[in-house]
Amino acid sequence: MRRREFLLGMGGVAASAIAARGQQPAIPVVGMLSGQSADGYSHLAEAVRLGLKDEGFVDGQNVRMEYRWAAGRDEQLPAMAVELVSRPVTVLLTGGSIWSTISAKAATATIPIVFSTASDPVKLGFVASLNRPGGNVTGVSFLGAQLVEKRLELAAQLVPKEVVIGFIGRPREPRYAADRKVIESAAAALGRKILFLDIADERELGSAFATAKRDHVGVLIPLNDPFFINNRSAFIALAARHSLPTIYESREPVGDGGLMSYGTSIRGAYRQVGVYAGRILKGEKPGDLPVMQSSRFEMVINLKTAKALGLVIPPNLLVAADEVIE
Repeated sequence: MRRREFLLGMGGVAASAIAARGQQPAIPVVGMLSGQSADGYSHLAEAVRLGLKDEGFVDGQNVRMEYRWAAGRDEQLPAMAVELVSRPVTVLLTGGSIWSTISAKAATATIPIVFSTASDPVKLGFVASLNRPGGNVTGVSFLGAQLVEKRLELAAQLVPKEVVIGFIGRPREPRYAADRKVIESAAAALGRKILFLDIADERELGSAFATAKRDHVGVLIPLNDPFFINNRSAFIALAARHSLPTIYESREPVGDGGLMSYGTSIRGAYRQVGVYAGRILKGEKPGDLPVMQSSRFEMVINLKTAKALGLVIPPNLLVAADEVIE
């Protein structure tokens, strides 16, 4: 065969291969829009990937994940949502702030959205109802305000009745007002003294802890707010410096040195978000998938931290704990 004929033949094969590749379906892209940071939420991103894997989708093989992290700067979320929608992504996952879901809904009415939230998704207007969401949005909801009351009850078992129990939160967080109302009512029923420490951002954490010590707070409870997960390293360091026991909504801060946590399994909620994303990739419509409500609760106690604080954990709490870190 002449060289010219060989090259022409090879060119035809290459052209056919390129055409065949062009006909292959593109790998779907799943976007994740979070109001928090990659460092603070890496464990939850992994939970999403596990959920996708449950449905047969593996990141980097037959699906590709793409992330946008606002790191507490909610004003950046609308532009990030528009950027992901313009990619376009096949499914858009939201979490870490209600503003991520609000931004996603504003950016698209057609691309499926799967949210995770501790707020009421019906009251927020994310879905028409829990059983029949309708539209292009569904997700996972985990309890918020009700569990703050439970943390107050746990704190009441750790310190005498005359000792003040403190709550720290950001009034700008949409759940703050509901949480505060529940706490005030529960504290009155228990006959406990409470103190609210309001902050705007991480720069005010130090002064809040100083106020807590000055006013003889015996236990400090951060309110439901992704801010405290995202800034848990600074929060835990301040709690240790001021020898102040703390009770969190999720287990991660306890693993890093916090005293105790009680709440729904947020990791489990994010895994369900991944499962829903996989089901949508398979062809199901988000409006037909009911909003899932987390029903698994977990209590974690760091006994090493308790000993460092000189705090005796009641035996009934140790028995009830799902995990005790020693």
